[in-house]
Amino acid sequence: MPNYNKVLLIGNLTRDPELRYIPSGTAVTDFGMAVNRRFTTREGEKRDETCFVEVTLFGKQAQTFCDYMSKGRPVFVEGRLRFDSWTTKDGQRRSRLRVIGERFQFLGGPGAAAPEAEEKAPAPEEEKPPEEGLDLDEEIPF
Repeated sequence: MPNYNKVLLIGNLTRDPELRYIPSGTAVTDFGMAVNRRFTTREGEKRDETCFVEVTLFGKQAQTFCDYMSKGRPVFVEGRLRFDSWTTKDGQRRSRLRVIGERFQFLGGPGAAAPEAEEKAPAPEEEKPPEEGLDLDEEIPF
């Protein structure tokens, strides 16, 4: 059976990235992202939902990311999910999903301010069904 594990995220860093090196000498950085989703309830109330995601980058990407990114900056991350499980010192089993970043793109330009300092843009309106009586099969005159 075929499998596919791909994650695409756009969000803001929740903390400064942390750079470390594993024994093989490979650079590793871990950071958190807040990914927001705006939706409208059945009652017509607009709400925001935030998902907090842990991301890990390796190698040259990890170093570059740490050189330019800081808390609050927007970023696009493409990667895959990884399931981690471990036992704590007191014997409890723990687990979590994290994203292993494969590519990233800086967003907002080199001088982009943290989200608190930026003016919030209005959220795009949800797509509405076409009005009754509108003929969508009619040819466009060009």
